[in-house]
Amino acid sequence: MDRNEFNARVITDYRGLPAGTFPMPSAESPESLVGPGGGEKKKKSIWQFEVTKKRVPRADLMNFSRQLAAFIRAGIPILEAIDTFAQEAGNRTFKEALVDIGASLRQGETFSAAVAAHGKTFPSFYVDMLRAAELTGRLDSVLDQLSRYIERDLEARRKIRSAMTYPALIGVMSLGTVGILSVFVLPRFKTFFASFHAKLPLATRMVLAAGNFVGTWWWAILIGVVTAVVAIVVALRTTPGRVALDKALLKLPVVSDVVRFAIVERTCRILASMVKAGVPLPDAMVVVAESAGNKVYERALGKVRAAMLEGEGIATPITRTNLFPAAVTQMVRVGENTGTLDIQLETAAAFYEQELDYKIKKLTTLFEPAMIIFMGLVVGFVAIALVSAMYGIFRQVNLQ
Repeated sequence: MDRNEFNARVITDYRGLPAGTFPMPSAESPESLVGPGGGEKKKKSIWQFEVTKKRVPRADLMNFSRQLAAFIRAGIPILEAIDTFAQEAGNRTFKEALVDIGASLRQGETFSAAVAAHGKTFPSFYVDMLRAAELTGRLDSVLDQLSRYIERDLEARRKIRSAMTYPALIGVMSLGTVGILSVFVLPRFKTFFASFHAKLPLATRMVLAAGNFVGTWWWAILIGVVTAVVAIVVALRTTPGRVALDKALLKLPVVSDVVRFAIVERTCRILASMVKAGVPLPDAMVVVAESAGNKVYERALGKVRAAMLEGEGIATPITRTNLFPAAVTQMVRVGENTGTLDIQLETAAAFYEQELDYKIKKLTTLFEPAMIIFMGLVVGFVAIALVSAMYGIFRQVNLQ
């Protein structure tokens, strides 16, 4: 036997690592540190990172969690399951992440540590719940919880997108109608009216002036719009800009209710899942704050965590934020006092999920007529201006 090798019988763990002969790391063979099935990772150019890198769809992560839980429950080693998923993955980024996770498992890392190396693919709450699951031996049930949470989150996002599709379509049609009238229709009427040398009504002159301005200075308008969009995007990438936007969203009529209820539902859902998985509450609060998606709530939840570390519990600091409804704070207080915090949070999440559906429908009900009325006013004003001008011209011609 080579002095750099030794025989060992390894008890197969949940990763499914087989027994056998493994090379001992040495200075002469640095590649042995990679481990079986590893290999040197190829360096990627900046173009591959910035241009071709794609995000992993949440639906893929949901299916992965559900199927991995089924594999573990059936007694299939997790390493074998990861290799199977990597071969069948359709998303290239997800496939690369699974291959790397498999290589990390072969090197002896835990599943949560291997997943944590891919923060852009797996959210922080996902990693923390896996870490707690490994300590409690409930990996399959926690993966089921994660798949259910992701499924509910996808459903909520789908409802919001479907509710905003029709109003957005009406808005695009309104802008398109105004653009066509300004660029193609109004210049023809201007030539037609000028041939009669007639005095036009005020509304007609306003419409023609607007059309002439757009037709002449379209390039300046385009530059202004692009500059404004770029400035807004850059401002939102800064902390003050993001805070200002989040504060504005929480103060807008009707919209603020949708935003607030969506954050409350997500916060309760994530916190309930993490508490049920056995994640320590202070650690869970860090993840919940990062997952809020709103800087105002993120800062408030950070203060709640600081108060918890000082021994105040969780119910009183949450009440002081004035950002959560009274029903939520009462449920949290009951759960804290009775040791059923996860159950109370799940109940609150289910309730506010229904409330969120109602608020979305209400927002859509109010937004659709508003867009239709706006489009009708614009088109109607242009039509009245043109018709009144033509009627005035024909009357002047008849009088002559």
